Amino acid sequence: MIMNIEEAEKNIEQKGFLDLEVDVKLDLFAEIERLKKEKNAILLAHYYQEPDIQDVADYIGDSLGLAQKARQADADIIVFAGVHFMAETAKILNPSKKVLLPDLKAGCSLADSAPAAPFRAFKEKHPNHIVISYINCTAEIKALSDIICTSGNAEKIIESVPKDQPIIFAPDRNLGAYLNKKTGRNMVLWNGACMVHEIFSLEKITKLKMRHPNAKLIAHPECEEPVLAIADYIGSTTQLLKYSQTDTAMEYIVATETGILHQMQQAMPGKTFIPAPPNNSCACNDCPHMKLNTLEKLYLCMMYEKPEILMDEELRLAAKKPMDRMMEISKAAGLIG
Repeated sequence: MIMNIEEAEKNIEQKGFLDLEVDVKLDLFAEIERLKKEKNAILLAHYYQEPDIQDVADYIGDSLGLAQKARQADADIIVFAGVHFMAETAKILNPSKKVLLPDLKAGCSLADSAPAAPFRAFKEKHPNHIVISYINCTAEIKALSDIICTSGNAEKIIESVPKDQPIIFAPDRNLGAYLNKKTGRNMVLWNGACMVHEIFSLEKITKLKMRHPNAKLIAHPECEEPVLAIADYIGSTTQLLKYSQTDTAMEYIVATETGILHQMQQAMPGKTFIPAPPNNSCACNDCPHMKLNTLEKLYLCMMYEKPEILMDEELRLAAKKPMDRMMEISKAAGLIG
């Protein structure tokens, strides 16, 4: 463990975070609240973050809600407890703010599955197609896109495009296949996927349903088709949360990253939420990237205002265009205020 801040800053690129010792006697919740006030900072957290981070956040949401909050934020500093593409998105939408990410190595398997150079070549093979990209992608992929979408607004985004207009959908093939089925389109799909949502075991879920006959299976559309085929409800993270609050069932098998269970249990303490099992014995329904962020890293990030997300302005502007288009369509559809 490094004791010197200057040395820790030099090692950020290699480590991804400030590798400094944190006094175990510190009340990190109180310290983070103090730093938020002192630095006029807002803390945005994704539903998949660890419960402690969710509990200290100013706003918890899915990609659409977080993008809107990042865009509207009037704080001096946006601290993003999520993964790299989310913090990048905040910088794209609100460039005058300092954007911090507790661990730069908090990446995304789905975003990594669409490198810019091969995707550019793929796009060139389909010259008459427009590109709709899921927000879980890098700034470079956003810059190559015409419209960005989230799992919460994807259907409305696709429906806003004329039916005779060919579409490339990237990077998630499972979400793309689900949307093709839902909308009747025949979008060309980039072959990418999320490691967490691909690993759910149909066999184990079926056995779990037999043990819990009254439990409803609720699933994120990034899951593979066989899991979606037996789901009682399919929706974005926020939609799954809302469904569990308004539906009459008392038990749910939840096929998405386990972080959302914290919010579900807080909102509906009388209900039972069971994480869908993966197809092996590891905790693979926990996103290892999301879980890189810890309360200690968050505290250090706010204390020293590092690591910071920086971006080339030309790239930012190119990536902002399809994001703005998403916001316009979402507003017109009544999905955001």
